[in-house]
Amino acid sequence: MALSRRFLILAEGSFGPLSSKTANACIRYVPDEVAAVLDSRTAGRKAQDVLGFGGNIPVVDSFAAGMIHLPNALLIGIAPAGGQFPDAWRSIVCDALRAGLDVWSGLHTMLGDDPEFAALAAVSGATIRDLRRMPSGLEVASGRVRDVEATVVLTVGTDCNIGKMTAQLQVQSSVRQLGHRVNFAATGQTGILVEGRGIAVDAVIADFIAGAAESLTIEAAAEADIVLVEGQGSIIHPAYSGVTLGLMHGALPHAMVLCAQPSRTSIHRNPWVSIPSLSEMIRLYEAAMEPLRPSPVIAIALNTFDLDDREARLAVERVRSETGLPTTDPVRYEPLVIAEAIAAFHVERVSERNVLSPPAMIG
Repeated sequence: MALSRRFLILAEGSFGPLSSKTANACIRYVPDEVAAVLDSRTAGRKAQDVLGFGGNIPVVDSFAAGMIHLPNALLIGIAPAGGQFPDAWRSIVCDALRAGLDVWSGLHTMLGDDPEFAALAAVSGATIRDLRRMPSGLEVASGRVRDVEATVVLTVGTDCNIGKMTAQLQVQSSVRQLGHRVNFAATGQTGILVEGRGIAVDAVIADFIAGAAESLTIEAAAEADIVLVEGQGSIIHPAYSGVTLGLMHGALPHAMVLCAQPSRTSIHRNPWVSIPSLSEMIRLYEAAMEPLRPSPVIAIALNTFDLDDREARLAVERVRSETGLPTTDPVRYEPLVIAEAIAAFHVERVSERNVLSPPAMIG
């Protein structure tokens, strides 16, 4: 029987609410699989102290100190722009492979293709798992998602790194508690790490991005009433909009949930691109989907981590008033309002489908 994962998370110099996306998701959603975090800058503290969640997961200052906590795998805990491997971490990865630890990475740099890493893994028997490696056999999209019976809901955003994956993972259990079979379709390396399956669509050759999304959605729909597809990028992002549109047109969502950060007024690292009003963002997303499948935005998920409670509640009320849509911060507050919007949309869609296509009479 395979051993359970027990990660030493490598986040040297970068462990924090905004700078260690992969580490943070792992700590939030699979904390029992985390042995320790390696970051000399915050060493001696607990994950709870650094992130505001994560309990007593220790932060250590060296690989040797991390090994005291008996990990069996090293996880690259950051997802930097461009997904490149920090060369300063090479010695730590080498130490891990020599010790027989599997190495999990969501970077664009394929660690398994590195001759030194591959040689060390071959000697120790360790496995290098590149979560962003493009699978073989992908096809271009052909609209096959139109034939699935499940209701497909995609998160979209005003920007990248704004909570699209987190919103879906937070909402998933609430939708399930409302009595629906639900699956999460992971489209990024961190979602794959949490879910255990998926395709990192931003590492797929452009012509096959929509095909990858189509394949993922169909697979998830085979055993669910509702499929929550993890969104990527933003339709107005100068670097990542191609992935966003490919994902939209491949997954062909029946509905969308818009994710936004109230304090963010321009695209991250691109201050020359102002973020339009939420009403305008809704219009842009719905217009982009309209020729392929009408897909309304049915709820708003806010990321208010940098606001105090009073400011966050005011932001929720302001957005709810502006858009007329169910709105909350699904991490800070109860995600049920978004789950209820998704469930209600699904029930209405199924009811309309049954009216249009009643079951055949028997006998």
